[in-house]
Amino acid sequence: MKRKNNRWLPAFLLILCLTGCQKDNEVSLENQPISNSETITLTVWGAAEDEELLHQIIDGFKTEYKDQADFTITYEPQSESKCMDALMEDLENGADVFAFADDQLNTLVAAGALEPIENEETVRKENLPEAVLAASVNNTLYALPLTADNGYFLYYNKQYFSEEDIKSWDQMLDIAASQGKKVSMEWSSGWYVYSLFGNTGLTVGLNDDGITNYCTWNSADGAIKGTDVTQAMMDMANHAGFLSTDDAGFLKGVQDGSIIAGVNGVWNAVAVEEAWSSHYGAAKLPSYTCAGQQVQMASFSGFKLIGVNAYSEHREWAAKLAEWISNEKNQELRFLLRGQGPSNIKAAASEEVQKAPAITALLEQSEFSCLQRIGGNYWEPVTVFTAEILEGNPSGESFQTLLDTMVEEITAP
Repeated sequence: MKRKNNRWLPAFLLILCLTGCQKDNEVSLENQPISNSETITLTVWGAAEDEELLHQIIDGFKTEYKDQADFTITYEPQSESKCMDALMEDLENGADVFAFADDQLNTLVAAGALEPIENEETVRKENLPEAVLAASVNNTLYALPLTADNGYFLYYNKQYFSEEDIKSWDQMLDIAASQGKKVSMEWSSGWYVYSLFGNTGLTVGLNDDGITNYCTWNSADGAIKGTDVTQAMMDMANHAGFLSTDDAGFLKGVQDGSIIAGVNGVWNAVAVEEAWSSHYGAAKLPSYTCAGQQVQMASFSGFKLIGVNAYSEHREWAAKLAEWISNEKNQELRFLLRGQGPSNIKAAASEEVQKAPAITALLEQSEFSCLQRIGGNYWEPVTVFTAEILEGNPSGESFQTLLDTMVEEITAP
């Protein structure tokens, strides 16, 4: 990686000058001479589950451009949800090309990790408008859309549940308990916990400053109060049919038969279908009982993006590789191998994508979802709160006190 003369500053300082400074740093790929006498060394970060897929895509890129340069391209597994944190540890020596979740975009742009892309109009024409919006800051495109499916829904095993059963979370928990099985949802992540608060009238989101949050999850007014949701969560946590587990635990449970339904995303569609075969099912999230009424579970929606590190020594080639990874053909390959929904308009319109159960479920859930835009102070307080609930509230604090503490930390400056 090359080093720029002006090192990146903390995000909160650079946000003020994004509009004025980014355009000056653009690199024109069209005017960059490409030499076939040098070795181009690039590092790519992507999800561990995408290793086989990315190796195929990288091999295709090397073949496509073999007459223009020699390449040494290294793939390194890196969680898309943690990509920003990893980059910020050593931005100038981070990956040249990286996949990341769209909620990290603002911080990466503010930190100088990303610069406006060159072929903006082409990208806008080729991708879904929502994906383009998710890859933009102040209407300027800073990354390439990769998927339009970074949300969650319900996987279920048809051997145990009917189409009527999956409408009710309570019914599903009862069925699982009667079979000595589990229905899972990850409560260690505020991404999934939002589903229980999202359609209750209680709100959370990003303030206009782009940094701090607002949150009313502790509200004591309205038809559904924060304590009502907390009681519903306590009831779930104590149910014999419920299990809170992470992504790896969900897959393990699906494969060993202990989990017969769960809230998860399309990135596991291929593995779940392989495990359940003809019993494989997917649907929008069910409703759950809260304050004596049925509440439809909500969800966060999002997009996966491909970024090019502004500090890359070979940024023109890194940009070409990013375009290659996210092009129509390779988004189709991503769907075939990983079941992930394309952001490319033509790829997304294919008959195979439209008929995929996971994609159909995600589309059904989209009516009850919203784009995730949350400041960094959201995540840890939610994790602490849910850990207390899962453990049976060992502190003995009132639900209102637990909620007040969580909200105070979520909304902290």
